[in-house]
This record gives sequence, structure tokens and C-alpha cells, in this order.
Amino acid sequence: MSNPVILDCRHVWKLYGPGAEALLTGHRAPDAADLKAAGVIGAVRDVNVQIHKGEIFVIMGLSGSGKSTLVRCLSRLVEPTAGEIEFDGQDLLRATDAELIEIRRKKMGMVFQQFALMPHLTVLENAAFPLEIQGVDRKSREARAHEVIELVGLKGREGYYPRELSGGQQQRVGIARSLAVEPDLWFLDEPFSALDPLIRREMQDEFMRLQNMLKKTIVFITHDFDEAIRLADRIAVMKDGTIEQIATPEELVLNPSTEYVAEFTRHVARAKVIRAASRMEPATSDVFAGEVPHDATIEDIADVVEAANAPLKVMKDGQVVGQIAASAVIDVLVGRN
Repeated sequence: MSNPVILDCRHVWKLYGPGAEALLTGHRAPDAADLKAAGVIGAVRDVNVQIHKGEIFVIMGLSGSGKSTLVRCLSRLVEPTAGEIEFDGQDLLRATDAELIEIRRKKMGMVFQQFALMPHLTVLENAAFPLEIQGVDRKSREARAHEVIELVGLKGREGYYPRELSGGQQQRVGIARSLAVEPDLWFLDEPFSALDPLIRREMQDEFMRLQNMLKKTIVFITHDFDEAIRLADRIAVMKDGTIEQIATPEELVLNPSTEYVAEFTRHVARAKVIRAASRMEPATSDVFAGEVPHDATIEDIADVVEAANAPLKVMKDGQVVGQIAASAVIDVLVGRN
């Protein structure tokens, strides 16, 4: 990615158990057998991650893989046992309590699976609450709260209390509250997993709409691969506290670096992740039936390309970068390519 790194995590560990720190003072990093012998749990093990400004970086894995612990280390809600974390040029692990409070109030937003709305406050008051904590005057914080409430599609419900909202609406309030402070970095820990499938899909659509408007840097945790490939610029797959692979959804499916990642992605519909740019040919045709974006998935363009009586131009930044024909799309759909 060409954008600058906003969060740089190097050799981060989080161990639980007696003598955990002593295990990391040797000449080599402890492996799983060392940790088991010492009676120590390796929740996060020697993780290196660089997150770029403006990207959606998804961390995924099965329950117990360490993804939530890693995010809590990255935000220092949990203190890492060892490692380095640099946020926007600042050494996060050397930050004082006062500096951390300031960072969380003004630069980091967090949304968790549990909505944690204050039942005695209205939608407007819940959304404005972080700004009230910052000491922002009532008129200014309520004006900002109105903006983010409209942004998440809850205009007209400012006076409602959480108990009067559906689960999806409550989650929208949580998102509005975290956006009120205009964070540079936004952590979302399985924010939609408690919702029913229909509302979950709706919230994913809403999330993508917001990201297209706001261009936030987002670290998003999920155990749902379909959700990950729909949202992510890049995905980190975790297992037993370690990162198995970091790649785009397309790279993970086409070029898994470990057997675990291969198994994890084995049943993903390839048309959902393979993009036009991967299956295009040089633009040699004299006649085109239309055009498609270079980053469109095969699933998104299949109907248009298959119905066309000529190749379609593949476009990037207003320029023709290739062409794609029905045969290339069909190969992906039937699993030949």
C-alpha cells in the first residue's frame, strides 16, 4: 500500500501466567511447547503488523485465536508483555496515563459487540457523551451529535432512549458515538456479530457507505470470512496467538501461505474475491460492449460481461488498462481458473 503507516506493531507479545516476562528474556522466542511447559498462555505471540492510513484492516480467526487480545494491545486497553507499538509517530507503550486518555478521547474510536449505551441518555445525549467528557460546550457537542446521527441514518430519533431502538439501531448509536470525536483510528471488535443476518448485512452496507465518505483508518475484527472479504482492504488471519498471513482477500484465496489459511479459505466462492484486473487481457479489441472498474469482483460484473457480445474495457483512474471477456468470467464461476 502506498499510504503512510499510521499504526506500527513490532514483535508484540501478550502472555498470561507466572514468569511470563522471564520467558521473553532468552536468546530465542519461546515456541508453543515452551509456553505449555511453563504453564503460560500465549494470547498474542510475536505479532508484526503495519496498518496504513485510510485502509480497512481486518483481523480474523476462530474463537481463542487472539484477535481481540491483539486489538486491545494495539489500543493499550491491555498492556502487552513485550514489543513496540507506534501510533502516528508516537511510542504508545511509553505514553503516560494522561497522554493515553487524550489519545483515546481525540484520536481513537472504539465500537464493541456490546453496545454499552447509557440507558438513561437519549440517542442525542449518547452520541454527544464523548464530547461532553472532553469539555466541549453543549451547543457544539449537540451540533456534532446531530451530524453523526444523520450520518448513520437515525435522524428523527434523537430523543429516543436505547430501550426504544432495535438492535441494529442501537449499534448505529454506538457507531455515531465513536465517530463524534472524529478519530484518526477506529477499532471495531465484532460489532455486528450480535445482530440477525438481515440487519447484519444492512449494517455492513451502512459501514461501507460511511467508509466511502469518511476514509477512516479501521481495524475490524470478525470471525466471519464472508464479512471480512466484503469489507477488507487487507486481512490478517490469526491462529493460536500468531498471524498466519496478511494479504488482500484475493491473495489469501489464490495464494494461501500456510495449510491453515488454505483450509480457512477453501470454501470461499472465488468470484467474490477475484477482481477484474486479475483476469483481464491486454486491450486489443476494436469493439467494446462497455466498461468495468479494475477492482470490481467477478461476482459483481458476471451478469454484464456474460451478456455482452464483445469484451468490456477494464478501467482504472479513467484509463483503459485491459479488457475482459465472458470466457474469463465463466472460467472463474465454474472453477476452471
